[in-house]
Amino acid sequence: MSLDRIAALLAKAERTDNEAEAEAYLVKAQQLATLASVDLAVARARIARREARQQPEARTTTIGEKGRRANPHLISLYIAVAHANDAKVDVATNSTYVIGYGMPADLDVVEAMFSSLAVHMVHAGQGYLAQGAWRSETYVAAAPGRRRGQRRPHTAQTARAAFYRAYVSRISERLEQARQDALALVPDLPADDRGHRVDGALVLRRKATEVAGFHASSSRARGTWTGYAGAVRRASGSAADAGRGAASRARLAKQRELPGPGAALPS
Repeated sequence: MSLDRIAALLAKAERTDNEAEAEAYLVKAQQLATLASVDLAVARARIARREARQQPEARTTTIGEKGRRANPHLISLYIAVAHANDAKVDVATNSTYVIGYGMPADLDVVEAMFSSLAVHMVHAGQGYLAQGAWRSETYVAAAPGRRRGQRRPHTAQTARAAFYRAYVSRISERLEQARQDALALVPDLPADDRGHRVDGALVLRRKATEVAGFHASSSRARGTWTGYAGAVRRASGSAADAGRGAASRARLAKQRELPGPGAALPS
């Protein structure tokens, strides 16, 4: 697995103004990530006796300072990327950081993709707010004790939340589709050392079981993260259109280095 190749594809996506090209670059990046995970799992199955055999590990990624409104959305984005790459996630009670559990190569991919997409989401959201289309629109606000929400005028805060929710939803769709497309190529994996055909899907399931077992034994998390709890019940209007459109392009506003574990992200 080459993290450099994935990062290069993400860099190409951010530089192009062609939406079709940006789409192709992100899909290819996720396909490489998924296929690399399959290849690594097969290799691990073949060299189980080697001392260098990879083991699941945990890594902490800083999301933002306590109380930042973007934190729940950034966490949702991290979870979407992690789940597409066979990683489990714990969330801090104050939403300031997450802990990813998975194979080292998979976590490398999660960090690279999340860092790129998080920066892009924040910058694209700022661009949408600056255009001001949200000022004349309303949104469905959650109403405690009522089955139906209430229509209220958008504020900058609620418009940003609607944009982020739509962005994460679209990214999740695209990563899952790219994962499924990549898994369709798994039957082309080479035979094992005894000439038997390797069932890539089975190897992945075994890897997932190993990661799940590591998470269960290592995690100190209690309860379930409930996600965004703000007023925006569902994304709609220009905010949703802009968020999904930006996620479909998925290119960064400007070039930046991919940070290592624990690097803070904008919120």
